Amino acid sequence: MNKLFTIGFTKKTAEEFIKLLDESGVCTVIDIRLNNTSQLAGFSKFPDIEFFLNSICGIKYIYEPMFSPSEKTLKRYKKKEIDWNTYKKEFNQTMNERNISALIKEEYLNLDNVCLLCSEPTPEYCHRSLIAERFFNLDNKIVVKHL
Repeated sequence: MNKLFTIGFTKKTAEEFIKLLDESGVCTVIDIRLNNTSQLAGFSKFPDIEFFLNSICGIKYIYEPMFSPSEKTLKRYKKKEIDWNTYKKEFNQTMNERNISALIKEEYLNLDNVCLLCSEPTPEYCHRSLIAERFFNLDNKIVVKHL
């Protein structure tokens, strides 16, 4: 892997979203949302997102729920019962329990130009930045770019 991108679909039109991925040379999108079928996801809900990515720009779609936060942690964070630091701590504990580093090494480090998909418009308070950090920790030659 040489490049790892991240993107959130919120506050983007379908056209902006697809253009960002296509112009960046993304080959594979890994959807790391806990719920990828929500009606609130608009154009990015499954199975529509898989069809759009493949038919418009030939991008492969993978849904990887192992990279998602636990439902309990996510609900507490959205309800503002926990802050970002507590969320990060709980999320990283969940990732350690799931042995995410081994999964990344086995399934994803050999792919080129991967993009992690989540919903937040920016990466600062989104778990995609935490997953990207795990990729980088396994291979510090990876260039991470948030779209």
